[in-house]
Amino acid sequence: MAITDQFLIPLGQLAGLFVIILGVFWLIFAFYEASRRKSWRKLTKVEEWDFNITAFLKFLTALGFFAGLFCIISGVAGLILNIAPSIAYQTQTANERNYFTSIFLIVLGILTLMKPLNDLPIPSIIGFLVAGGVTIAIAFLIPDSAVALIENYIDPKIVLIVIFFIIFTIIGLTVKFYLTGVMFVSKILSFPPFALIVAGFCFVQGFALLIYGVSLV
Repeated sequence: MAITDQFLIPLGQLAGLFVIILGVFWLIFAFYEASRRKSWRKLTKVEEWDFNITAFLKFLTALGFFAGLFCIISGVAGLILNIAPSIAYQTQTANERNYFTSIFLIVLGILTLMKPLNDLPIPSIIGFLVAGGVTIAIAFLIPDSAVALIENYIDPKIVLIVIFFIIFTIIGLTVKFYLTGVMFVSKILSFPPFALIVAGFCFVQGFALLIYGVSLV
């Protein structure tokens, strides 16, 4: 299939490179978080919900999201299609998948996707999107007869505003409740020493695959 030959196989063959790319992102995470907290030992942020997010963090978050996504795809492709993680590994060790590299890419890719949860007000964003979508749908779908009836008592715009804030509040609180565990994991991921250790391992594993054609595990 075209999607396999043109997309999945090349991504699977670049697994070693993706490991290094993850190392770069986690190294940036480590130094940036340490600079923002003004400490390498602080586990939590000074403010839980900080809307004053710098342009650098927004850009980094976007890149980290896509990097994590492509790493997951690369790991899955290598695992399912039995693809060696690098040309050096294919020639020096075996022309087949390396289970550790594939699983490592999938797991760390997911963690990289989770990293933005500690920097962005995810429940508020989801609540805003859902509330906005429902409000727009109601505005378009409500019959004209119902609008005329409502106008006899109150401005329909006020009704839509009230509906928006009710849905926004309910969805925001619900999402925040279910994301509590995920947010805790995200805080751990933002711990600078942890990110630095992960980055160091990524560099060692990635260069071992690309240059020496071996995996640490």
